[in-house]
Amino acid sequence: MMLTVYRWATRFMGPAIYWHLIRRRARGKEDAARFKERLGHPGRARPEGPLVWIHAASVGESLSVLPLISALLEAKPDLSVMVTTGTVTSARLLGDRLPDRAFHHYVPVDRPRWVARFIEHWRPDLALWAESEFWPNLVDQAERRGVPMVLINGRISDRSFERWQRFPRSIAQLLGGFSLCLGQSELDAERLRVLGAKEAHCDGNLKYASPPLPVDQAALDDLRRSVADRPLWLAASTHPGEEAAVGRCHQALANQYPEVLTVVVPRHPERGADAANDLTANGLRVARRSLGEKPGPETQIYMADTMGELGLFFRLCPLVFIGKSLIGRGGQNPLEPARLGCAIVVGPHMGNFVTVTEDLIATGGCLSVDDEVMLAETIGRLLGDSNRVAEIGEAARREAQGKASVLPDIMHRLTPVLEALGENGHAAS
Repeated sequence: MMLTVYRWATRFMGPAIYWHLIRRRARGKEDAARFKERLGHPGRARPEGPLVWIHAASVGESLSVLPLISALLEAKPDLSVMVTTGTVTSARLLGDRLPDRAFHHYVPVDRPRWVARFIEHWRPDLALWAESEFWPNLVDQAERRGVPMVLINGRISDRSFERWQRFPRSIAQLLGGFSLCLGQSELDAERLRVLGAKEAHCDGNLKYASPPLPVDQAALDDLRRSVADRPLWLAASTHPGEEAAVGRCHQALANQYPEVLTVVVPRHPERGADAANDLTANGLRVARRSLGEKPGPETQIYMADTMGELGLFFRLCPLVFIGKSLIGRGGQNPLEPARLGCAIVVGPHMGNFVTVTEDLIATGGCLSVDDEVMLAETIGRLLGDSNRVAEIGEAARREAQGKASVLPDIMHRLTPVLEALGENGHAAS
């Protein structure tokens, strides 16, 4: 019933959906130059030969599939890979990092007409869906056209599991289109089985296989000269409300460390100006990287509101707080700083990375705090103990590297599907 209502709504509410996209485009949340891709229009010709389509909702999911893309292309020299996402930020990052024979395309908004246009042009031979973003019309039309589908790195959060259990027939129908579901954890695999997956396994979390985030070494050297020997810490991938909390933490820390520098990297760089204005209004001296400013001796908060530079700041700051974890929205990926040997601190809300966070805490590579007061106290202790910071950072690095071999196991699961590409698929028709 729920899927029927959804499909009816997406079919007949076309004008409202279209104007919503127009408003998003006006706010910079849609790519004006490639806007038609969101309506299912192709942005380029379909490449010859078999085509694997990978859908990865946004930045985190798209970065996690990069090692898998390279492995797929190496396994089949005639293969092309199309990665779809729905955000401007992920499109820009993938544009810089996708290998040859792989390309990005915006996923169409999930209206039947737009989805049909998309599927009919691309005729994918295999669809890999990353994590847990199930678009009913995309799933349905891919299944109707005989496209094999596999869920990779599947994640079913507590909240999603509870919600889907209220609609068992709907989720069973969606999962029924997937020949194989690979969960991030054993818990995810079990939940997928309960919800109706035909076959569900766990070979590990694909995020462990991701390479370290890249860095511009000259930019890193320049920043190191700017900060000199100042005590510093990083608040990474912050969300609305967290910058203000971090600002208050800085003010508390400054009583003990007058020269402390707090680096803030907002998850969405376009929020940098507003976040900086709020901090300035609270009496803090802020420099913004997007304006070409460097952290001077008087700078208290360095707002790193640029895109694709987290690897730079993880290398600059050995002590990292993970954003989206103080405000109850599920946290961001702690493996990115762990891979680079950072000491990690998280808030109480890491629901999107429960198993990863629990493993990091258990192995000594991460500390958890309950609120901003405890965050300031924890950061304060660590700023005065560089040996402890190094110890936590090394434990985090060992944990991240110790599970990096997940990719061959996942590729082994996909081998039978890959070997069949072109035999009965659209590329051979």
